Amino acid sequence: MAARGKIVTRTNIAPPSRILAATEGLRAVMEAATLIPSMPWLNSQPEGDGHHIYLLPGFLATGASTTVLRAYLDRLGYQTSSWGFGRNLGPREDLAAQIAERIVQLSRRTGRPISIIGQSLGGVFAREVAKAIPEHVRQVITLGSPFGTSRDNSEGTNPTVMRFFEMANGESISETRRRMNDLHAPPPVPCTAIYSKTDGIVSWKSCIESETPLTDNIEIYASHCGMGFNPAVYYILADRLAQPEKAWAKFERHGARNWVYPEAAYAS
Repeated sequence: MAARGKIVTRTNIAPPSRILAATEGLRAVMEAATLIPSMPWLNSQPEGDGHHIYLLPGFLATGASTTVLRAYLDRLGYQTSSWGFGRNLGPREDLAAQIAERIVQLSRRTGRPISIIGQSLGGVFAREVAKAIPEHVRQVITLGSPFGTSRDNSEGTNPTVMRFFEMANGESISETRRRMNDLHAPPPVPCTAIYSKTDGIVSWKSCIESETPLTDNIEIYASHCGMGFNPAVYYILADRLAQPEKAWAKFERHGARNWVYPEAAYAS
């Protein structure tokens, strides 16, 4: 199958530059400041079909970090749920199984598969859970999620963040990855990976899917921490979630979209 964008090799991935890392906070604030002026345009996006969306926060964040995004999706007509497991400290104990059980409960209660949105580490969880219970998952959307790093090292991720991760979990990142399945492999459901080449926490090369009929990658201009408040992300989410069930298609770049969303890259 011919690729629809540039092919990138996921080996020897360097972490983001120190400049990008140092400016993460400032850039995230600037992205958030553009959200309110963008709301009239964002609120004009297609109305949702009412299906349920489950949102997972990034590392060290709680469900409160997705409050603004959940409010926007509720306004479009979807039903949303925060993840409900406190602060995301990583794949401790049977957390993935508990998340899967919650999604199964939501799916059975609503009678429909659930869409999952995960930011950063939350997106890694989202993909792994979807592999375990694909019949209950409509689609997965990840925001700057480093599922493409190797099992044996922390290439592509800010070293300071990795030290915090290992302290929170009490084990090395390589041990954590060995306990998890093949992170590179996508689940058997539609998956959209949103990534940024100006991410200051994880390398964008570790956040992209290999190309399959059920995967798509969308590049945006954003910081890592600001993705949850970035209008360009909200537009993509509205577009992806509005697709009819069982009629998922890759993101179309036409007209003004070509200026905001560059040609996608895919992992080899």
